[in-house]
Amino acid sequence: MAKRDYYEVLGLAKGASEDEIKKAYRKLAMKHHPDRNQGDDAKAAEEKFKEVKEAYEILSDEQKRAAYDQYGHAGVDPNGGGFRGGPGAEGFGGFAEAFGDIFGDIFGGGAGGGRRGGQQVYRGNDLSYAMEITLEEAANGKDTQIRVPSWDNCETCGGTGAKPGTKAKTCGTCGGSGTVHMRQGFFSVQQTCPHCHGTGKIIPEPCTSCNGAGKIKRQKTLEVKIPAGINEGMRIRSAGNGEPGSNGGPPGDLYIEIRIKPHDIFERDGDDLHCTIPVSITTAALGGSVEVPTLSSTLEIELPEGTQHGKTFRLRGKGIKGIRSSYPGDLYCHITLETPVKLTEHQRKLLKELDESLKKGGDKHSPNSKSWTDRVKDLFK
Repeated sequence: MAKRDYYEVLGLAKGASEDEIKKAYRKLAMKHHPDRNQGDDAKAAEEKFKEVKEAYEILSDEQKRAAYDQYGHAGVDPNGGGFRGGPGAEGFGGFAEAFGDIFGDIFGGGAGGGRRGGQQVYRGNDLSYAMEITLEEAANGKDTQIRVPSWDNCETCGGTGAKPGTKAKTCGTCGGSGTVHMRQGFFSVQQTCPHCHGTGKIIPEPCTSCNGAGKIKRQKTLEVKIPAGINEGMRIRSAGNGEPGSNGGPPGDLYIEIRIKPHDIFERDGDDLHCTIPVSITTAALGGSVEVPTLSSTLEIELPEGTQHGKTFRLRGKGIKGIRSSYPGDLYCHITLETPVKLTEHQRKLLKELDESLKKGGDKHSPNSKSWTDRVKDLFK
């Protein structure tokens, strides 16, 4: 399939300035980045992202843009023999810088790293903490405390990572930049320095207290507010309380994942609650009041005469008001009939007399049994 015009891909006129090209690229890259598009749209977004990226690589480079303006796609195709004016390390520098800005916008400060003082800067890893709460706490919310890892500067080395009396040296492989360039044909690829791992420094004699890390792992107490209506699997983000970044990079975030303990009475379904109410045969047959629990109190409902097993009663507004809900959910009470057990001889006699009396009344006392018997007969006709 023929490639689209690079200016058309970025939504620009042919005479667009460098600043306009960069702004258009950043906007489209954030819109179509795979991390921002999941599900059915993921594949299409990924292809669009690649197309936008390719257009920017060409139009952001002065030499390649000139070749493209004169010869079209053939002028910048390395496989077509028309590639003019190889990019060199500088040609991709602008792209790498802009692409770093994109990740900074998407992930909040450099998911892959940026630059500070000539060294590679890395954002710290995110941390996850599983918190188990009760259904009542999920419904009403709560303020609590948790203990999480924390990192402080090593007191022995003052955060340098070097043994007292020694100091770090500039990495001879990358010259202190934290990155090295590898040329592959027309292209120059920037990588993290394998010797200093992006720090730009080598520590000949690491501090024995922190093993050269410059930081000591400890524990700290965080105040956490659990919002009312939170549900199983939801996460609370605590910004900046993840692992520290490298070379002055920003720390990661802490994500508190909510787990709700099983409840003795209720089962939650979104904002609704479900419970099973055991009822005696006598109460179901004659009708009467039944006590029903809610999360905050108890109330009574009236069972009509002849209530059947499995009957469900809906109590509006007695569920949970979710985080994003305007009104509370409902409470569904499912009736289950209890068959008497451990009967005395007198009770057995009374039940048999009742059964004989009901049979004399025909089908009017057990309409469901009559319907069931007829369906079975029809099955074997």
